[in-house]
Amino acid sequence: MYFKLLLLLIIWVSPALASEYRVVTDPDRQRDIPIQVSFPLDASVCNVENRCPVAVLSSGYGVAFDKYSFISVILNKAGYLVVAIQHELPGDPALAVKGNLYTERSENWKRGAETVKFVRSKLQSEFSDFDFNTLTLVGHSNGGDISSWLINEGVDFVETLITLDHRRVPLPRGEVPNVFSIRGSDYPADEAVLYTDREKTMLNACIVQIANSKHNEMTDFGPDWLKTSITNALLGFLSGKCNSSYKA
Repeated sequence: MYFKLLLLLIIWVSPALASEYRVVTDPDRQRDIPIQVSFPLDASVCNVENRCPVAVLSSGYGVAFDKYSFISVILNKAGYLVVAIQHELPGDPALAVKGNLYTERSENWKRGAETVKFVRSKLQSEFSDFDFNTLTLVGHSNGGDISSWLINEGVDFVETLITLDHRRVPLPRGEVPNVFSIRGSDYPADEAVLYTDREKTMLNACIVQIANSKHNEMTDFGPDWLKTSITNALLGFLSGKCNSSYKA
């Protein structure tokens, strides 16, 4: 109980970590992409000889890119530079809700994957004290689908994938990256999205089920107990531990 209260205090009472908002323009696709860059708690230790890690955070569909601050804070405190991306822009087609969703939504995922690659290339030279060649991708729901899609394209600059209840795009089946997926309780993933027990063992992946959790509540707007559960699970993963089932 004390540990849970301490985590809440760390996340919600501590002073805000340094962050900045900006818009990066992709001229080839004529897209003005809002991003939030939040910095590690101690960025002074990051330099070109000792680059600090980078996480790219992709939000769920319909959720603003900066509404996962409880995730960003955890990663900032762990030494990460976090880049949160707004994928859906005015004028983009609505996400399909009918038909074969894998086929109908693939253009959205392709567009999102291109956006992640563009933002990476745009920031890499500016933030030379950070390692953009071993990215951690973090995504909730459709943002997790985008992240999985990008890795399945065969890129070589992703080391870790973290998803929050993504449901459509299969997790990567290669030895790289490290995979950590938190699963909600109200909606199942599509067939073959998650690993079989044999695949999970072979790939040394971590899949965490949070009892009584809801897909749409895995954001800053969700209940405190769920954010604490996600926090504990993520802290466990970052420290090399995996608990396949978790209840606050």
